[in-house]
Amino acid sequence: MKYYAQVGGKEYEVTIEGEEVLVDGQLIDTDLKQSGVTELYSMLFDGASYELLIEPERSNYAVTLLGEQFQIQVEDEYTRKLNIGRKAPALPSGDLSVNAPIPGLVVKVLVAEGDEVEEDQAMVILEAMKMENEIRSQRSGTVKMLNVEPGQRVEQNEVLIILE
Repeated sequence: MKYYAQVGGKEYEVTIEGEEVLVDGQLIDTDLKQSGVTELYSMLFDGASYELLIEPERSNYAVTLLGEQFQIQVEDEYTRKLNIGRKAPALPSGDLSVNAPIPGLVVKVLVAEGDEVEEDQAMVILEAMKMENEIRSQRSGTVKMLNVEPGQRVEQNEVLIILE
């Protein structure tokens, strides 16, 4: 079975066939066994013994080895093919309007015109039904126009910010 593992921004192709493990096409001399507690494993790798703590969460794993924790995302080849078909369309280049998803009251504006923003950065706090909602950037860019200020009421789909 073929898997794809991402560790620290680097991706590895892992193939497991019976007792053989190949990483990026190279045979790896390893043996992994569960040792007692569900998350605790003993691993032989190149003749050395290691203890691993593996904490799964869906397709993500927190792996602790020699006191250092690694976040690893794993998907099998079938899931990868399905996910490729599910990817959201790319956001258009050029100006992008950030609209209010619901009517509410602008509590805070966290950016100013000319600010550089990163993807998923909070830009506006909008209160609706006594709950605060962070309005986040869908992509990185520069704040071209700011159409709101604290204390202002906005309607659903009203343009809050324009990014370029």
